[in-house]
Order: sequence, then C-alpha cells, then structure tokens
Amino acid sequence: MIDTTTLRSRLFQSFAVIALLALAGLDAEAAGRAKLSRDLIERLGSAREQAVRVIVSGDDAMIDRLAARHGARVAKRLDGAAVLEVSERALDALSQDADVAHLSGDVPVRRLMSVTTAAIGAEQAWEGALAGIAGATGRGIGVAVIDSGIAAHPALRGRVVAAVDFTDSRGTAQDDYGHGTHVAGIIAAARDSGYAGVAPEAHLVSLKVLKGDGSGDTSDVITAIDWAVKNRARYNLRVINLSLGHPVFESYRDDPLCQAVERAVNAGMVVVAAAGNFGKTAAGKAVVGGIVSPGNSPSALTVGASNTRGTAQRSDDVMATYSSRGPTAIDGLLKPELVAPGNRIVATAAPAAYLTRTYPERVVLGAGQGRYVEMSGTSMSTAVVSGSVALLLEATPRLNPADVKLALQVTSSRLAGAGLIEAGAGQLNVVAALGLVSGEKGFRDTKISGELVTTSGIGFATSNNSSNSPSSGLPTAGNTIVWGDTIVWGDTIVWGDTIVWGDTIVWGDTIVWGDTIVWGDTIVWGDTIVWGDTIVWGDTIVWGDTIVWGDTILWGDTIVWGDTIVWGDTIVWGD
Repeated sequence: MIDTTTLRSRLFQSFAVIALLALAGLDAEAAGRAKLSRDLIERLGSAREQAVRVIVSGDDAMIDRLAARHGARVAKRLDGAAVLEVSERALDALSQDADVAHLSGDVPVRRLMSVTTAAIGAEQAWEGALAGIAGATGRGIGVAVIDSGIAAHPALRGRVVAAVDFTDSRGTAQDDYGHGTHVAGIIAAARDSGYAGVAPEAHLVSLKVLKGDGSGDTSDVITAIDWAVKNRARYNLRVINLSLGHPVFESYRDDPLCQAVERAVNAGMVVVAAAGNFGKTAAGKAVVGGIVSPGNSPSALTVGASNTRGTAQRSDDVMATYSSRGPTAIDGLLKPELVAPGNRIVATAAPAAYLTRTYPERVVLGAGQGRYVEMSGTSMSTAVVSGSVALLLEATPRLNPADVKLALQVTSSRLAGAGLIEAGAGQLNVVAALGLVSGEKGFRDTKISGELVTTSGIGFATSNNSSNSPSSGLPTAGNTIVWGDTIVWGDTIVWGDTIVWGDTIVWGDTIVWGDTIVWGDTIVWGDTIVWGDTIVWGDTIVWGDTIVWGDTILWGDTIVWGDTIVWGDTIVWGD
C-alpha cells in the first residue's frame, strides 16, 4: 500500500497535467482547431513530409475541396466521409480548416486472438432441451464475419454464401492469415464435424479486412460494416462479428469506427465486438482500462473471455487473465457486457495460412483442408456470442439489438472472483437466454408478477395474467424481469443480494456508482480516478509501474501505442 504522501504527490502531478492539457485544449479551441484523435495530436507541429492517413466527414464535393486546399490525396471514399492522405507538415493547417470538425487517424486494426458448446448450453438449445421450446441451430440467420477471410473447409461447406475482399489486394477473400476461418468455425461449423459451431446452421458472409499479416485499416472495417448494412436484407444479415480492434484514441462519440457500429445497430443488426487481450502485462500484472475500439462503443455487445478449464460444468470456470477489463479509456464506460469461453478453443483451420504454418503444434486434428487448430482470446469468445445471438434470433426473429443484449446479460451467471470491470453481467448461458425470449410478446410487452416456477432446472417468474402469457406457459418478461429469486430488471436491477442498478449501482459490499464511484477500498472515480495503489487517471493515466498513458501509451514491456503499434506476441494460447 502506498503512503499518503506518495498518493498526494501522484494526485498533484495528475492535477498539474490535467490543468496543462485543459489550457492546451482552450488554446486549440480558440484557434478554431478541429477535434483530433490522440494519435493525430502527436503529429501536430511536425515539419516532415511523411504521409499520414486521416478520416474526415463530408460529402464528395467538400472532400475534394479539402484535398485541393491542403495538397492531400483522396485515398478512399466512405459513406459520408473519406480517407485523406496528407503530409504531417500540412496536418496542422487541415485541422484548423473551418470545414473540418473532427479528424481521426486511419489507424491499424488487429485481430484479437486468443467442451464450449456444452459449457454455454448450445447443445441443449439445438435439441430443444426446454419443454415447449423448439430446437434452435441458427437456421436462416446471417452472420457477417469481418476478419481475415474464410478458407474452404469441409466443416464450413455450404455455410459461406458470399465473400467480399476490402483489402488492397481486392482478391477472392481467401484467408491468408488463418484468424477468420477459426472464428467462422466457432460460429457455424457443421454439427457432424466433431467441433461444431455454436449456430451450426447459420450462414456466413465473409468480409475480408485483414491481410496476410493479421493487420488492416480502420477505414476498410468501416466500409465492410456499411456494406453489411446495405446488404442485410439480401442475406438476412442480423449479426456482425468483429473479432478485431485498435487502441482507443478518442471518445466513442468521435471515433468513426464506433459511429459505423452505431449505424449498424440502428439498422437492427447486433454488433458483437471483442473486448481485447490486454488484461495483463507481459510480466503478469493486471491491467484495467484495456478495452479496444469498437468494443468501447455503447452500441456494441462487447465480449470478454472466460476459461472453462476444459470441462463442461460451469462451477470451475474463471476469467481468462488476458481478457481486457473496463472501464473504457476516455469515456469511462462499463465494459464488457458479458464473457464467454475463449480459452484454448479448437475450431476450423485455414491450411495454408500464416498461423497454421507458423504454429503447427497448435493443429490438433486432421490433415489438408480438414485441419483444426487451437487458439485463445477474446476473438474466440466474441464468435461464441455471435453464434449464440444467431440462436436467439432464429427462435425469436423480431428481437432488436437491445432485446438481445438484455436477454444475454440477464441470464448470464457471475464468475467467482470477477467483478463488473472484468466480466460485466457474467458468463454466457445461451439456453437460459432462449428460455427467456421464447415467447416474444411476453419478453417485450408483458409485466411480470406471480409466483416463481422452475422449468428444466431454470427459475422463472411467470405472469398470472393468462392473456399476456404464451400458451405454453413458458417464462415471460418485459420492462421488468424477475428471474428465479435473484433479479428484478427494469430501470433498476436487484441481483441476488448484491446489485442495485439504476442511475446508481451498489454491487455487493464494494460499489457505489452515481456520478462518482467508490469501488471497494480502492477506487474513487469522479472526473479523476485514484485506483488502489497503482492508478491516477485524469486526462493522463499512470498505471502502476508499467503504464503511462497520455497522448502516447507505454504498456508494460510489450506495447507502444503512439505513431507505431506493437502489440507484444500475436497469439495468446491461454493463461
């Protein structure tokens, strides 16, 4: 525990930095400068001719005028925006142009790596384990996999109905890296393959944005999301899987990638995003605030990773230590929403791809086109949730994205030793979620009252008003839910003995959350955070011995998030 003098010293330093940044912000505002993402702020004042790619909003005519005025090249056009390639020397002038309200860097996005179907209840869902509820396999539901492509694999035969390549190669959307194929198998591999996907009869659309080295451009991800929105009716695309991300450089309100996610959700699509794999440093120290973009978007269903320890029973499950914790940087939002198995997941492999060739010891079965590989990470847990969403949407097609979030969170089970910033609402239980939404009218319109009943071992509250209940007598819910003896969820949640959640949260003995948070013995969170022994967080963050986060991030031994991104090792195989 640090002494009071040291703590006061750190606070003073933080307040001084905040004051300086505030003055800098006033100067920028007075000069009429556009808001910039943190990666671009670092480049202001440079005299170099080195090109930088920026995303700016506007119609084509305005973009062309900006390019002409500042000697920029239009590298790519997006819906209502474009990517301009401009010299660092000209960036300052562009940021002060009256036609520019905000500039974001077209920063690299990276893939987020890391028994499952039994552990989350998917196998019960396929068989219709709950009395009166038809089995759900994802049939008819389309999932857009925005990743490195999907390779041909026997377990995915007939599942991929379209493929588009948004990378510079503009090729056939084949998977040169191997990440997208693994994600696709977790979502929708055939039931008879030996490693079935969560939604084995869902269909997939492959939207390739990551190249053979596993990296890609933010602008390509935005373009792919907008393509999915435009083509959602053609392929009945209800889900977008984003097992990728980049560091948070700006508020979600200004981040073009988060804005694209919001457009998709407003169009009725569930966007499932990875939390990231930055839960600990290379030395094993826990890290908070590592959620990546677009998982920091309130519109996204953000997923962390749990570890089943190789067993189907849930009693021994724990958090995967690499899974990124909230709150989100800059905005301080509570993320992730929930967690799902992501540790040592076996799924389809792309036989000639980089990962399969570089890590042959991770190939656990098969040969040629039929190989299966083991990977870990929030990428994998994101795919698990995407498949689960497909099951819910097949069972109850009219669910909107908010309904899906509610159903999955309220039926999740808390993990021992994991709190809000680690596990969100808890670990996924898809068969319980199916039970909750089984009667659509009951789920969306009916207030609950009455005594508790149990169906197939799951506690529900059912309505005494027979006119508002499904004829099967299955569980109903509405603006308020009573689940077993543990939850009341409307504008307020009471979860067992531990949560009251409205505008204020009380979680167990440890949290009071209104405009300010007191979290156990260790956090005071208002406009500035003091977090245990290790964090002072205002506009600048000092995280223990390993992180300094202002305009540039030094993260443990492995990450530099400034002009260049180095994300340590590329694969996390487990804890």
